[in-house]
Amino acid sequence: MNKVFALMVWIGVPLSVIGSFLHWPVVLMFAVYCLTIIALASYMGRATESLAIVAGPRIGGLLNATFGNAVELIISIFALKAGLVEVVLASLTGSVLGNLLLVAGLSFFVGGLKYKRQEFNVYDARHNAGLLTFAILVAFVIPEVFAMNMSSQEKLSLSVGISIIMIFLYLAALYFKLVTHRGVYQQKSDVVEEHEEPEWTKGKAILILALATAAVAYISERLVHTFETVAESFGWSELFIGIIIVAIVGNAAEHASAVIMAYKNRMNIAVEIAIGSTLQIAMFVAPVLVLVSLLFPEKMPLVFSLPELIAMATSVLLTIVISNDGDTNWFEGATLLAAYTIMGIGFYLL
Repeated sequence: MNKVFALMVWIGVPLSVIGSFLHWPVVLMFAVYCLTIIALASYMGRATESLAIVAGPRIGGLLNATFGNAVELIISIFALKAGLVEVVLASLTGSVLGNLLLVAGLSFFVGGLKYKRQEFNVYDARHNAGLLTFAILVAFVIPEVFAMNMSSQEKLSLSVGISIIMIFLYLAALYFKLVTHRGVYQQKSDVVEEHEEPEWTKGKAILILALATAAVAYISERLVHTFETVAESFGWSELFIGIIIVAIVGNAAEHASAVIMAYKNRMNIAVEIAIGSTLQIAMFVAPVLVLVSLLFPEKMPLVFSLPELIAMATSVLLTIVISNDGDTNWFEGATLLAAYTIMGIGFYLL
């Protein structure tokens, strides 16, 4: 798989530059940009993983938290700059749905086909359940209720206040898991090599991470400008582009990693990727985007549409019910995938 991603990068990056200068068809460039970003994201993930092994588990956790959703963050910032607030909000919704239903669903389903029963840390599951409830049901749904009778400026002020609180709580959650209570709720862990060797040296990993991030930033800016034409060509709404396309492109490499880990019966890692990434999006990426939007003419209040809120709240409740026992099988995975498919059809038809 790494060879495929390498080939996609070596072909995709030059094509992205040449195609943008020669003004190749927008739909063609949209496909090139998406595939290239997915391949670059895999390099960012591998570089971060190498740095995490070198730096140790505590700093490694912080690195994973910082770079885990870097691609989507970059795409969203350029979308905000272009004034595509609805696309950004939709992509945040899509990431929550994609991680909780598509990624977790595929992980449980694929792993369940090989193993009749798979277990992961039940204490982490319960801890994450509380954070998911806060991040989606409290921090996303409650503001919508208060914002109904507010002016645009009041909605923005409420969003900024909530964003600051969420960032602080997310940092506190990292500190709780990585420092004060690290290992306190330890259960049977995944089988791993005693002396795990990093794929790349520290210097090489930093260089690759920097180059891949720069390339993603360059291509993301051009990808954003194709949305309007692509939407018209295929009859897609901005909501569908954000929820399905941007969310999948921004998290594709991470999604693949979770499924591979589940197939290897390393469910703690698979669940951490799916749930941990959701918490990053809701409690860190979304609040950061609200604050970043203050630098642009069109601001982004943290106020979602009713279908987005209902879809996210439902996915959180379903995930908690299924994963709270620390035990999974293929049927539970199929249930999550069915829920994602139903919501995907609904957003496509909106």
